Amino acid sequence: MDNPKKFNRRDFFKTAAAGLGGYVMLSPDKAVEPKPNPAKQRKTIYRTLGKTGIKVPVISMGVMNADNPNLVKAALDNGIVHLDTAWNYQRGRNEKIIGSVIKDYSRDSFIIGTKIHDQSRDREKGTFTREATAEKFLEKFDESLNRLGLEYVDILYLHSVWTRQMALYEPFMQALEKLKKEGRTRFVGVSTHWGEPEVIQAAIDSNFYDVVLTSYNFKQDHIKEIQQAVARAAEAGLGIIGMKTFAGGYLDEEKTKPVDPKAAIRFALKDKNVHTIIPGFTTFEQMEIDLSVMEDLSFKEKDSEVLELGCNSRGGVYCQGCQTCVNQCPKHLPIPDLMRAHMYAYAYKNHWAAKDLVSSLNVELGQCDDCTVCTVNCVKGFNIKQKFTEVASLKSVPSRFFV
Repeated sequence: MDNPKKFNRRDFFKTAAAGLGGYVMLSPDKAVEPKPNPAKQRKTIYRTLGKTGIKVPVISMGVMNADNPNLVKAALDNGIVHLDTAWNYQRGRNEKIIGSVIKDYSRDSFIIGTKIHDQSRDREKGTFTREATAEKFLEKFDESLNRLGLEYVDILYLHSVWTRQMALYEPFMQALEKLKKEGRTRFVGVSTHWGEPEVIQAAIDSNFYDVVLTSYNFKQDHIKEIQQAVARAAEAGLGIIGMKTFAGGYLDEEKTKPVDPKAAIRFALKDKNVHTIIPGFTTFEQMEIDLSVMEDLSFKEKDSEVLELGCNSRGGVYCQGCQTCVNQCPKHLPIPDLMRAHMYAYAYKNHWAAKDLVSSLNVELGQCDDCTVCTVNCVKGFNIKQKFTEVASLKSVPSRFFV
């Protein structure tokens, strides 16, 4: 973070409830506007999430790495409305944390988005396998609702796809359609960490999805293509939510050069087609910094200079999933997935997520041992062999150490 001022947690709770409450549009003709607390007025900027009609602050909360219910409560009390989670985050505990908090809030005061992830996929072809069934999808969603303590969620995503075929996988679309008809989700979406333009275009062409959750940050070499796809999607009425806004949080592998969070947020939100972003803050100080950006969203020359330096730097901790490395590897290792797992462990300190992802891949420690020289030339300058060795070793660590 960019030298945040010290913020005492006890002092925080004195003012936590004083923030401007969220404003949620449940339908185009019905909205709820909470009364602001006169003790503290926080500027809040809203955008409408496409054809869903949901009006939310441009700053939402990605809860994935948060394990403190008080932080989730503080976010809601400070005007955040939309909470993003997933069935597999913290092996289900993330949804339980949210559920323990929202039970004390009226249902029309918050928006919940959760995601269903299926590991039955052919990563080389970018397709789901026959083991990826609607029945399994529905079973996982039942678990999500139970953990959250809800009868319905506002947005349900098919999670982490990177090809058109995956986004349009019929069994999962049928499951999503069933749940929407039953009223157990109000809207359906698709999330993508890479291959974003192709997935976004598939969502547009489907005339089925309501929302797209996409990686969107200053480190992506193909950001212009993403912006063009996002513009088409917004024109078609899709809600656009940005993630990975901080590009891993550091500009160098040694983690001595943190990303300027305010500049990164302003970069994403200068695109009016990005309706909200889900920064994954895990401390009260980080939350204050993120929310303070709404005082002035204008993208400044200084922001451009800071982020341009980051764009031109090699390394860091964020893999943009460009896939150019895959065909270079004689072992056909799923390098983008491995790099994402490395970011979870090394940048986020989220070792359970890293281990779960690595364990889902068909890799074993030592697969690189007979390669005296790595033939993969990463466009971002990552030492792929070193990263693989570091992250693959997580498979041998007992899961109990990550819970």
